Amino acid sequence: MSEDDVFRVSRERVVEMLEREGYLKSSIVKRALLSVPREMFVPENLRKYAYYDTPLPIGYGQTISAIHMVAIMTEALDPLPGMKVLEVGTGSGYQAAVLAEIVAKMDPSRKGHVYTIERIPELAEFARRNLERAGYKDYVTVVVGDGSKGYPEEAPYDRIIVTAGAPSVPKPLIEQLDVHGKLVIPVGDRYMQRLLVVEKRASGELSMKWGIDCVFVPLIGEYGWREE
Repeated sequence: MSEDDVFRVSRERVVEMLEREGYLKSSIVKRALLSVPREMFVPENLRKYAYYDTPLPIGYGQTISAIHMVAIMTEALDPLPGMKVLEVGTGSGYQAAVLAEIVAKMDPSRKGHVYTIERIPELAEFARRNLERAGYKDYVTVVVGDGSKGYPEEAPYDRIIVTAGAPSVPKPLIEQLDVHGKLVIPVGDRYMQRLLVVEKRASGELSMKWGIDCVFVPLIGEYGWREE
């Protein structure tokens, strides 16, 4: 069995496990998780752990999220083909690839796209290389900057996802969310957060729904935490 086949079988097994344990319910998210090669988004020396359902270090004090957390956050975000998505916290590019698989690659005629912001230039470059190698270059734009301020150049967004823990929901992200849009963000202190899903109604009012407890690296930036 080739290395690619070994990874494919491991990918199928972890997706089956996530379904069995109730983390994964959406057929569209399942399809994306089966399609995106997570082994291409971890450092070379950790590839053998790519389908362990655990966070893995990617350098610079950052991590790639556990697979079950990617499934939970993606389902909470509810992305659909053709949508424009903003991700805050690119990391290695894996979550962006999962989103791009759904909004852009499943139906390229709908012209969905993912914009993703990373504050650490070296990680942004790592993500760009990973996304290109995995076939997502045309569907994801990687930007270096303060993600807590969003990316107004391409606003408004149908969906916004934040993959770092924030003390509160950054105001610019609310402003850049389109009407009927959804924002998923971990909110809490530096060490423990709860997942929050924010929906913007036609009236401009916000609907907020709390989800599971979680632990993310802190969102550093003007509307997040200060760097220690």
